[in-house]
Amino acid sequence: MLKDEFPSNCLNEICKNPLFLKYPFNMLNKLKDTEQSPKYHPEGNVWNHTLLVVDEAASRKASSINPTVFMWSALLHDIGKPAATKVRKDRITAYGHDKVGAQLSKEFLEVFSDDGDFIDSVSMLILYHMQILCVVKDLPFADIRGMKRDTDINEVALLGLCDRLGRTDSNRAKEESNIQRFLEKCKSR
Repeated sequence: MLKDEFPSNCLNEICKNPLFLKYPFNMLNKLKDTEQSPKYHPEGNVWNHTLLVVDEAASRKASSINPTVFMWSALLHDIGKPAATKVRKDRITAYGHDKVGAQLSKEFLEVFSDDGDFIDSVSMLILYHMQILCVVKDLPFADIRGMKRDTDINEVALLGLCDRLGRTDSNRAKEESNIQRFLEKCKSR
């Protein structure tokens, strides 16, 4: 993920390996079976979205203070969606997938690493990756203080931008403007 220009190509090959069905890789495999709202995710399931996000992240990783943490966060940012996705009033939702994903990312990474700082850094970016929406729309769930305490606001913004651009119908100018508003609001508080 750190060396490829398009990590999605390698990930699409890896997911064909039977090991992808075993723990902890099965957490990623579940993304392929998790549908999303076509209104917000016309690219389809969570796996398709994740592949778009990691490719966008690969093009921006040089802007990150820690490209390794950043790229793992991009890969695992929606790992909580399979557990959180529900159909409510004929709409597909994934409320709380950021919180579920923060915990699942720890479980996933602990299989491969005992570097607690690395694992916590990835987990915190995943926990806060939906805060852009909350802050920009002045929702009561916005937690600027928590973000500033637990992670780097600029890293949240960078991951959030990749998440928003990892869709087949994204409006680059609009999303970049939203990220600027997010950063301005965070810095003013």
